[in-house]
Amino acid sequence: MKGAVLSEVQRSRRNKKKPYIAQKSLPLCFESFWTGIKNNMNGYGIIGKKAPDFNVSTWVDAEGKKISPINLSDFPGKKVVLFGFQSWCPGCHSRGFPTLEKLIEVSKVGGDVVFLAVQTVFEGFSVNTYERMIEVQKHYNLGIPFGHDAGNASTNNISSIMYNYRTGGTPWFVILDQEHTVVFNDFHIAIRDAIELLD
Repeated sequence: MKGAVLSEVQRSRRNKKKPYIAQKSLPLCFESFWTGIKNNMNGYGIIGKKAPDFNVSTWVDAEGKKISPINLSDFPGKKVVLFGFQSWCPGCHSRGFPTLEKLIEVSKVGGDVVFLAVQTVFEGFSVNTYERMIEVQKHYNLGIPFGHDAGNASTNNISSIMYNYRTGGTPWFVILDQEHTVVFNDFHIAIRDAIELLD
């Protein structure tokens, strides 16, 4: 019988319903992850453009001590890897931080690359706090500065980095070349691709 056995996707198309994943109620972090993928398909990110400054006022150094705001102008001629996360984001811990850890490990030799991790808060403001950012920094012990970015009224109270770099959620990687032009801006990067960009 032709058409007697239909896949779930075929059935959903025939019934003009969205695919199964879109019908499920996902935790906010995964919804953001999925939104990030869709947004990137629609041209999110600012690849090829000069990177805006971070506009993040809350930073701690590699030891977790508060420091003055970090700016792009602090790193002339250096490549920059900016990692956006939220403390409650499972994908940040299962994929994002392990990728960041590996990139730091393979890039330590040259010293021409600066790594920064920023909690780019756009949801769960009562959970993704400064204190949780400090806990995450201690847990991973990456030896890099961390920032906490909950945005302000000018960014509709979402992360300034998310707003200015047009990112789509967390985890998120932004890579800047030595002239601080954005050369990568997406939710995940393969280690080998990142190494090529950082060489």
